[in-house]
Order: sequence, then C-alpha cells, then structure tokens
Amino acid sequence: MALIFTADLAVFRDTVDVEDAETLLEWMQEHPRGLLDCAGCSHLHAAHLQVLMAAGMPVSVWPQDEELKSWLEGALAK
Repeated sequence: MALIFTADLAVFRDTVDVEDAETLLEWMQEHPRGLLDCAGCSHLHAAHLQVLMAAGMPVSVWPQDEELKSWLEGALAK
C-alpha cells in the first residue's frame, strides 16, 4: 500500500497511484490537523497533488527524491 494512515499522519511510500486519492481526501477531512510524510514517495499522481493543493495540509517530511521534492514544494508553496 502506497499510503499509510494514522490518527495524525499520512505516510506516502513509493508510487502513489490515483486509486488512493479519494481515501486521502477523506482522511484529510477527518484529520484537519494531520501532517504529511512524503519521505519515501518516488512518484505522486496528479490527483493527489490536486487534493494536497486544495487542502493546504502541511508536509512534515519532504520526499528524498530531489526532483519530486522541488516539484511539490513549488506546487504547494503558499
């Protein structure tokens, strides 16, 4: 599973495909003070990016992949 959820953290791992976008949105709505751990993420589907941009939830750990990190930081900059 590419997304793991706890009460206060959504952990992104490997390739996060479109299938989990609705689940991510639901988790974010239920946990508005949650944080995002993207350290292990190597690819993020655009549907997830749209959810992240709309929700404005903070990323606590950015991806280790520098190209993905740069892309996400630019897209999620406030």
